Amino acid sequence: MKILVVDIGGNQVKILATGEQAPRSFASGPLMTANQMVAGVLQAAEGWKYEAVSIGYPGVISQGKPVSEPHNLGEGWVGFDFQAAFQRPVKVINDAAMQAIGDYQGGKMLFLGLGTGLGSAMIVNGIVEPMELGRLPYESTTYEDYLGIRGYERLGDENWQHYVRDIVPRLVDALEPDDVVLGGGNVHKLKKLPPGCRAGDSNGAFIGGFRLW
Repeated sequence: MKILVVDIGGNQVKILATGEQAPRSFASGPLMTANQMVAGVLQAAEGWKYEAVSIGYPGVISQGKPVSEPHNLGEGWVGFDFQAAFQRPVKVINDAAMQAIGDYQGGKMLFLGLGTGLGSAMIVNGIVEPMELGRLPYESTTYEDYLGIRGYERLGDENWQHYVRDIVPRLVDALEPDDVVLGGGNVHKLKKLPPGCRAGDSNGAFIGGFRLW
């Protein structure tokens, strides 16, 4: 089966289909609606052949459907009929969980995505559990406000690196994973990974999307 994988981020939407070598992308942003996302994907995927679609969604998913609007995008996602829009079978999963699936090598793995926000998921013996660790309180705000892109821009590179080194071990100590993967678009900004961590595959989201089927 040929799959189209759609990775929805706060700054851009990236897509890749089975058999294609190079991903394609287009800008997203805080006003992008579900309808606009679909229109952008259909245009960007022109010429590709695919029979089903995997969508990595930056928000809470229940029974394969968004149950809350995304924090970094526009509205209209809850209740949206993705299968009708794409006219193909569709699986929707939390975006961090999709990338975690792509990076999973067994055991108990914690995935943390350093991107527009702070994505998080755990996989325990093949069972995927999306998480919202970025919403937990930290100092005066939340973990996401320190490790997400807004935190990076507010704090500057050196201070952001400091908070990554402080926060990641806290989460590791609490959750006790066997394997810790740091992914997301900003992992490359780290001068040094925290102890016991490895960098995720740059194509992890696409690998995870293919594995869903």
